Amino acid sequence: MLSRRCFLTSILTPALMALTPDLLTAQEGVFLAEDEAPRAVFPEGTSFEKKIVPSTEALREKMRDLLGRTRPSIWEDAYVTYQVRRNGERLGIAVIVEEIGKHRSITFIVGIKPNGKVKDVALMVYREAYGGEVRERRFMRQYHDKDLAAPLLPYRDIVNIAGATLSVQSIGRGVKKALALAQFLPLDGPRQP
Repeated sequence: MLSRRCFLTSILTPALMALTPDLLTAQEGVFLAEDEAPRAVFPEGTSFEKKIVPSTEALREKMRDLLGRTRPSIWEDAYVTYQVRRNGERLGIAVIVEEIGKHRSITFIVGIKPNGKVKDVALMVYREAYGGEVRERRFMRQYHDKDLAAPLLPYRDIVNIAGATLSVQSIGRGVKKALALAQFLPLDGPRQP
């Protein structure tokens, strides 16, 4: 019996060690720098004009009205946004947002088309020990073409990830927050609320 255990251990240990880097990358880490993020959601963009939008109480109130029952867990002091163009043609807006996962904030970028629908979402920084699977493309693709009217909730219009329900809810809240903010970002810069 002992030799059988040694045999299985000699086979399984290298296999498990080979899997470990993949398991670790699915959890906490920095996946996109701020300057890389807009291209992650608009890879066809040729121009990314950065604008900082102060989060005033008036703006937050207008966003709350659009969000309805969705309540963000964080109101940023300011939003980093990008006007994205391809050879002068407007492609949309990219907004960096944060929301609390289980214990810590999750930072991600939301690409929004001119029609007010999500183009893409990409995880920038994940700070939780578990649930990092939300960064996978197959999960993030669910937000494509969603708008403010969509629930963006697990078990409703978003397929949940076992063990990551709070992270899934956080991404949904953050996407809605970005969609609401985009309503106040005209082509050439933010309007003053």
